[in-house]
Amino acid sequence: MLEIGSVIDEKYKILNRVGQGGMSVVYMAINEKANKTWAVKEVRKDGVIDFEKVKQGLIVETDILKKLNHPNLPSIIDVIDTEDSFIIIMDYIEGNSLDQTVKDFGAQPQEKVVEWAKQLCNVLSYLHSCDPPIIYRDMKPSNIMLKPDGQIVLIDFGTAREFKESNIEDTSCLGTVGFAAPEQYGGHGQTDARTDIYGLGRTMYYLVTGCNPNDSQHKIRPIREINPYLSSGLEKIITKCTEQLADDRYQSAIELLVALEHYTDLDEYNLKKQKKKLGLFLGSLAMSVVFGVSGWGISASAYQTSYTTYNHKFEQAEKSSDDEMKLKLYQECIELPEMSGDKRAYMSMLSVYKSDSRFTKDERQNIERLLTSNKEMLIKNTDDYSDICFEVGKMNWYYYTDEKENTGTKKENIISSMTWFNEVNNFASEDYENLVMSKVYYEIGKFYRNFNERYTEGADKGMYIQLFKEFSELLNKVGKDSSEAEIVRLQLIEEARNSLQQYSTKFKNDGVSKQEQLDMADTIEQIARSIDTVDDDDDDVLNTKKKKILSEIGNAREKIMLSFDSKGEE
Repeated sequence: MLEIGSVIDEKYKILNRVGQGGMSVVYMAINEKANKTWAVKEVRKDGVIDFEKVKQGLIVETDILKKLNHPNLPSIIDVIDTEDSFIIIMDYIEGNSLDQTVKDFGAQPQEKVVEWAKQLCNVLSYLHSCDPPIIYRDMKPSNIMLKPDGQIVLIDFGTAREFKESNIEDTSCLGTVGFAAPEQYGGHGQTDARTDIYGLGRTMYYLVTGCNPNDSQHKIRPIREINPYLSSGLEKIITKCTEQLADDRYQSAIELLVALEHYTDLDEYNLKKQKKKLGLFLGSLAMSVVFGVSGWGISASAYQTSYTTYNHKFEQAEKSSDDEMKLKLYQECIELPEMSGDKRAYMSMLSVYKSDSRFTKDERQNIERLLTSNKEMLIKNTDDYSDICFEVGKMNWYYYTDEKENTGTKKENIISSMTWFNEVNNFASEDYENLVMSKVYYEIGKFYRNFNERYTEGADKGMYIQLFKEFSELLNKVGKDSSEAEIVRLQLIEEARNSLQQYSTKFKNDGVSKQEQLDMADTIEQIARSIDTVDDDDDDVLNTKKKKILSEIGNAREKIMLSFDSKGEE
């Protein structure tokens, strides 16, 4: 056994022993350099029969956990294989197991148990959606840690396995008596997602009754025979989870999650009230309306399922640190028909797209396809739809690039953004917060779109003062807004500086005074200097753009002065 005070791998100082299982001892340790606490799980070679087989199981456990990233799962930090033992360094989880909670305080309130079960459904759904799916196979209260903040963590993946469709049977019978599903004992097919549903059902049974299903003195009975005050709806759910045949159980963790979120709706009292109301309602309607009610019920059920699935996937995406996984999950959220009008996934997808300060051709085509195909659902909430369109317009304006170009606010980008600002202008309510700015963006786009034709025809007079006013508005609202992204502010002031240098005489001829133009140049310089950029390679684009603006603002001022010289011509 490890000694208190000893240091493992020159990093992890053992503080005290916190737990012991059949083959292992768990310690709390600290990495003093990082001031971080870890759990150290030691399995010693002496005293363990067939250590190599046990070691292989531990390697499987660590290999699985290394691939996972979920807030309700521990992370493996290090694996140390010594002459005397096999040591795993992992997250230290403060709190007690749910098994210990029941031993200390007895059966738990059903409201708490349902909340814990919903968290476990989220974990299982994550595991089962891995490629290949991971089947946990040892769901029980002693493997579920309850943290002080009420969150749970699923531990001990020693019996977990990757699901392979080609396997007809599992090769070994692993699990815990009382909690393991029938198929874990052989002869009933291989374990799959429904095996974990069974274990979770037995776990809920133990938590709400206090009766351990692996204790021979406790015969498994409906939970309300043990405590008649428990919910009949929850009883139905637990019974369905623990059916002997896997086909009779909930078929996925998401399906179980939906049931748990509405377990009180399944209570006999509520069902009787609903049936009574439905009977009175149907008695006053013709058969044609009955069919309509039936259709509505199916639709409502489908919506509820989609709503729960959407929130689950969205939560997974928000917690993920992998941008590709985020985008995949946001896309799946949007593609749920009943939820295709919810703006959250669209806005989060756009946020990931612009995180690298680039909006690529493929990204633009994807978001435009999604918005076009789901427009009918989206415009049911016009301001939410306007939020998305406003963001897409800005993405086109400030971030768009293709494989042959560098990111920049080029004229064609500005023109391409018009479509989306026009959508805002057409659909937003009168008090929509970004409506004025959307109209400003649209008018600037219209200037660049119409410029060549009107300039060639000599019909451009009056266009320039409007452009000047629009840029002045953007500089005051966007350029001076320190919460706006640095790249957006820099792109904007660069475009404004360029317009001063290119159209100074035109501005003058349209009635913009010299002082007004010089004031705009001063504003551009002040905004540029106020933008913090780090002088390193990671911020090279921002630094280069800022330096370019500051070095060329003098040219713009010089052009303004020349324009107001009596000989100044453009």
